[in-house]
Amino acid sequence: MQLQQLASFVAVAETRHFTQAAERMRVAQPSLSKQIKALESDLGAPLFSRARGNVTLTPAGEALLPLARRILADADTARQEVAQLAGLRRGRVRLGATPSLCAGLLADVLARFHRAYPGIELLVEEGGSRDLVRALARGQLDLSLVIMPLQSDDPSLVTEEILRENLVVVSNSHEPSKGPYMEIEDLRGRPMVMFRRGYDLREATLAACRQAGFEPRFAVQGGEMDAVLRFVEAGLGVAVVPSMVLDGRPGLSGTPLVPPGLSRTIALAHRKDVEPTTAAQAFRETLLTFVVEAGHEGMLPQGVELIAE
Repeated sequence: MQLQQLASFVAVAETRHFTQAAERMRVAQPSLSKQIKALESDLGAPLFSRARGNVTLTPAGEALLPLARRILADADTARQEVAQLAGLRRGRVRLGATPSLCAGLLADVLARFHRAYPGIELLVEEGGSRDLVRALARGQLDLSLVIMPLQSDDPSLVTEEILRENLVVVSNSHEPSKGPYMEIEDLRGRPMVMFRRGYDLREATLAACRQAGFEPRFAVQGGEMDAVLRFVEAGLGVAVVPSMVLDGRPGLSGTPLVPPGLSRTIALAHRKDVEPTTAAQAFRETLLTFVVEAGHEGMLPQGVELIAE
């Protein structure tokens, strides 16, 4: 008994017509008839009555039909499961993330995913949210971690908020602390290390300073996250950065801004009109499981709050 024979049998049983069944199966009618005869021979009983041009099921055919449908359904499920597993043994995930997330949270998530799916190639593009949103819209990324609100009105993008993170004023750890909190006003006249133009944190910092009535004084500007942190560590000035990037940097000290201070929301984004690949879906599940577990166990970096549940 072969799956192809069972599929041909079900096609004839449902159409009650050999020619129509052959068209459905995309085979020649003589070939389909030969498969049915072989199946009847194998089972030792006729499956169809062919009287006066009418095709009806025999008692044996009636008994076989639900079993054949179940066997074919199970075979299809097995094919899907194997295809899913094969897809997670090889393939790729194209992920976008902001530099602060690459320097903080993302490394642990990537490590967990790689342990679970070592055959999946991980391609990470680091950039500002605006650049990442454009890359998503062009189909160059499968998923991206971005900062909300999106600087885009593209309706094809779907976002899923997962974390809220406080922004802190970071300085060289040898500088004397001025208290447990700072106000934006405290940055007036202080030399600042500033990110490059178009960087989300640059825009947030400039907006906060201008709202307080002053223009910040730049000691140096134009860097990415790692460069900004190194410049601050070298004593060139202070910067406003996400709290999570301070983990593992003893040369830096972060001071929260007066509550409610400044914060940002981190979201996972993908295109609405493109179904994520199996590998991309697995990465999303890995990421969400990681942050939810870390949030419930109190293991998120200081100043980071769980949104996803």
